[in-house]
Amino acid sequence: MSTRNLDKLLSPASVVAIGASTRPGSVGEAVTRNLLGGGFKGDIHLVNLKGGEIEGRPVLKSVRELKAPPDLAVIMTPPASVPRLVMELGQLGTRVAVVITSGMGQDMPRWRQRILDAAKPWLMRIVGPNCIGYAAPRLGLNAGFGPAGLKPGRIAAVAQSGAVLAGLADWGTAQNIGFSHLVSMGDMADVDFGDILDMLARDYDTRAVLMYVEGITAARKFMSAARSVARIKPVIVLKAGRHAAAAKAAASHTGAMAGSAAVYDAAFARAGLVEVHGLGELFDAAETLGHSITPRSERLAILTNGGGTGIIATDLLLDEGGELATLSPRTLGQLERSLPTGWSRGNPVDIVGDADGARYARALDALADDRGVGAVLAMNVPTALTSSVEAARAVAGAAGARVVPVIGCWIGGPEAQAGRHVLHQAGIPAYDTPLRAVRGFMHVVQYRRGQRALQRTPPSVAQARSDIQAVRAIVNRALADRREVLTEPEAQAVLAAYGIPVVPTEVAHDAASAVEIARRVGFPVAVKILSRDISHKSDVGGVALDLSSEQAVADAARDMAERVRRLAGRARIEGFVVQPMIKRPDAIELILGAAEDPVFGPILMVGHGGVAAEVVDDRALALPPLDPVLAEDALSRTRIDRLLRGFRGRAPFARGAVGEAMIRLSELIADVSEIAELDINPLLVDHQGVIALDSRIVVRRPAGQERAARFAIRPYPVELETETIDRDGRKLFIRPIRPDDEPLLQLFFRRLTPEDIRMRFFGPIRELTHELAARLTQIDYDREMAFLLIDGGEFLGVGRLASDPGFEQAEFALLIASDRKGHGYGTLLLNHVLQYARARGIQRVVGHVLRENHRMLDLTKRMGFVREGGRAGEPDIRIVKSTAPLS
Repeated sequence: MSTRNLDKLLSPASVVAIGASTRPGSVGEAVTRNLLGGGFKGDIHLVNLKGGEIEGRPVLKSVRELKAPPDLAVIMTPPASVPRLVMELGQLGTRVAVVITSGMGQDMPRWRQRILDAAKPWLMRIVGPNCIGYAAPRLGLNAGFGPAGLKPGRIAAVAQSGAVLAGLADWGTAQNIGFSHLVSMGDMADVDFGDILDMLARDYDTRAVLMYVEGITAARKFMSAARSVARIKPVIVLKAGRHAAAAKAAASHTGAMAGSAAVYDAAFARAGLVEVHGLGELFDAAETLGHSITPRSERLAILTNGGGTGIIATDLLLDEGGELATLSPRTLGQLERSLPTGWSRGNPVDIVGDADGARYARALDALADDRGVGAVLAMNVPTALTSSVEAARAVAGAAGARVVPVIGCWIGGPEAQAGRHVLHQAGIPAYDTPLRAVRGFMHVVQYRRGQRALQRTPPSVAQARSDIQAVRAIVNRALADRREVLTEPEAQAVLAAYGIPVVPTEVAHDAASAVEIARRVGFPVAVKILSRDISHKSDVGGVALDLSSEQAVADAARDMAERVRRLAGRARIEGFVVQPMIKRPDAIELILGAAEDPVFGPILMVGHGGVAAEVVDDRALALPPLDPVLAEDALSRTRIDRLLRGFRGRAPFARGAVGEAMIRLSELIADVSEIAELDINPLLVDHQGVIALDSRIVVRRPAGQERAARFAIRPYPVELETETIDRDGRKLFIRPIRPDDEPLLQLFFRRLTPEDIRMRFFGPIRELTHELAARLTQIDYDREMAFLLIDGGEFLGVGRLASDPGFEQAEFALLIASDRKGHGYGTLLLNHVLQYARARGIQRVVGHVLRENHRMLDLTKRMGFVREGGRAGEPDIRIVKSTAPLS
């Protein structure tokens, strides 16, 4: 749905526990004990059919006895009673219920639907069912049957598994790590991960999010929410169920990837989430994030009293893709003067086994002074010469610990554990092994790298000359014939229509015509069986290569037909495909593909191709739409890309041509929803470019969705491009903004006066940084939209619209080039933005305008907006709203 009413979950002022109990061992008793013992300052109401008292509080017999609607309800009664209770709570005015109750066996789907039907008239939100509850430790609220004594903090933990959430909460207490929220998702009948991420994105008390995911619903909502929150705070995710059996037998290599964990990996990476692969790693991430570690850079200095442990940590850091800091001459001089002669004189900084607390502090202060050091990993191994606890106190109290982020690694048993406790109490993350310490640091580094990668500006790509009508004719003919698989000539024609280079292909109906075609195209040739019933021709001997004479072609065609009849007797043979042999001796075989994932919609694959593609198993997935940066990223995640980059003196291959083919393939599956699976195998690549030698396309009748609805990330909406006429009769162009518009947006910004910049951004901005420009150009085209008004190649203005997750209300922003005012462009753009909002079903559009921005206030008044005073705490800002529902 949206984040509607989830503010009552985030910060409830009152709570009712329905099914409260004192019976030992019951869920009702555990929830009641946690709720009453958590320190919640709001009103707590208890309900149980038996009535009575619990800890001096009255227990009501019915929800109807409540005098006022509680903000949050917690339900733990028998399943049959839950829909009725939800209805009664909705009538009363409660807007969020956490349903702890588990289901009703085989009737579970029907039971869940009855709960949703009861909640719907009141716009009531349901968390669960089948969860362990919800906690907001900063409020003293523990409305679940997980551990007690929760510590408030800045990490939100969200999990589909109650056991994982409970374990994380208990571990956090032991490690002195607190949480802002702990959300048990349960069966996600209503509130899902997308809703919770949207809620947490605007929660100031949450600085990082930990997620345990078993499955995603509403992929587009999830991707929009995940991308939005990951821009401003780290999200660490653990996906369980990575090795489930394949859900279906697919007709293509790419189709076999649908539903796999690799698709989730690609989706998480595209959203900017940091993925971990075990509970231990999730705990390690919580350790670092829970202590708000923010490295100055990605370069790590290692401080240790044992050379071996320092070397181990260095190896692990480099294995994880980390960077060891290079110490400056000044730092080396400081250390030389303060350390014994046996120190390592480099990084790792081995301060020798007899290092006491004072030596640790001096070394840490020197490292903190070095701007080339982003963070310090302080390590200690207990010895009989010094105290590990003293060393921990010295590190925690050192001046350098307040200058540079410090991560502790105290290795060993009781003595080391006591040292780790000291560090935890001082707010320093502390680990028991080098691996965990390095991994915890690298989670923060990976998040920063992921954000930089998402902000890269793609180069402009020439618009493809795609012949969509030709493709539709081919696909419709196949569907009319009740065929699911296009013939090879049809498949090659589809690719050619989208600008993907293909080998010339002709069809021969018998051996004689195959010889005639071979004579015309020139030897040598390849001959392949043509049959709509055979998926992989080489498996049945249906491919003959490098035929250099008429006799060789005739013999190959006859032998091939006999062999196919023997091995695939039921297959209908329609003839042969004849192609000239492509002689590219240095070429590498790749595979490109597309398929439909049941959760995330269309996916793309690139990897090592040829007949051994499945055995080599070297491939990477990506979620479309693609641009050159995203295509390059997917290709770089394959092993074969190392060869494409050049090796042993050989020049790099045409990697850009591979990326362009991936982009064209992305456009094809966006335009033609009938394509269910597609493989190009092999796609030859060398220094000249790429060429598709063989392809396979599976088609199906579409489910009636609009072109973009299948995609987890909405493709660039080319259908929103339009021409318009200004009041002077000049023809102008309006289109959505693209990521590759950043250079032009920079030029547009430089034409703005300081006053116009202040009016738009509510403050002075000297330059449009790459980070801000990337944020303005890289939008999701779903909740966000930005329209450019263009005259030739010149930007005249930008109109923006940002919707809430439920598409109920959206905020607009408008900016016209300072030297182009007075031509009605503001009216034109705002009218276009409002028309788009109306088409999306958005009910109301609002704007925030500086009170001295008289041009904008006058424009909105003419367009029917009403002014509603200032924004809370900001008297210089006026709020304007559309007067009536747009739809």
